[in-house]
Amino acid sequence: MAEQQWQSICKLADINTNTGVCALHNGEQVAIFKVGSEQKLFAVQNYCPFGDANVLSRGLVGDVAGEIVVASPLYKQQFKLGSGLCLEDEAVSLKVYSVREQAGVVQLQLNNGAI
Repeated sequence: MAEQQWQSICKLADINTNTGVCALHNGEQVAIFKVGSEQKLFAVQNYCPFGDANVLSRGLVGDVAGEIVVASPLYKQQFKLGSGLCLEDEAVSLKVYSVREQAGVVQLQLNNGAI
């Protein structure tokens, strides 16, 4: 089995808690979020399928029935950050990426990094 490779994106400290940043990864815009006091990381596509724009990194992070979500800043659809599933339309979901923190640096998995 091949060793997983990771791309360093930014320092963990560069992302404010409960907000997102956008990064270019394998030619795609990825929204990376740092959530809660435990600083849990999530990464999803930055493209909002409802608003037809790359804006999700600017969305509002919240909790709906125990699920961490981001609300699109355009039309307010809410997406589960763990699975990418849209709460308002379960036929729609976002691409979710493998993300980790390594020695204070946020990294996205290369080669099949989407889950």
